[in-house]
Amino acid sequence: QVQLVESGGGLVQAGGSLRLSCAVSGIIFSSYNMAWYRQAPGKQRELVAAITSGGSTNYADSVKGRFTISRDNDKNTVHLQMNSLQPEDTAVYHCNVRLFSNYWGQGTQVTVSS
Repeated sequence: QVQLVESGGGLVQAGGSLRLSCAVSGIIFSSYNMAWYRQAPGKQRELVAAITSGGSTNYADSVKGRFTISRDNDKNTVHLQMNSLQPEDTAVYHCNVRLFSNYWGQGTQVTVSS
């Protein structure tokens, strides 16, 4: 059974930082690409950052230079370091892995106050 559990969200002032974590179980973690998505109220879910099994990364234009995705294959965990946070980064952040279908965590709320 595939499980993804996010943590690390919270309330932060504009310009602050947060580090999200996603603990993954039920798969051979090191073999799979991982991603972070976010969904703001009234908006569609959007890709924030992704990391391949080999460690290559890509980012949404809106977060390039501010967010960093990383993975720890020994701990079956993927992280999202978020710096210089802005109010427009406010959303529920979800961890994702795609096998034969998409699997999602429950999400963690990030709120950035101005």
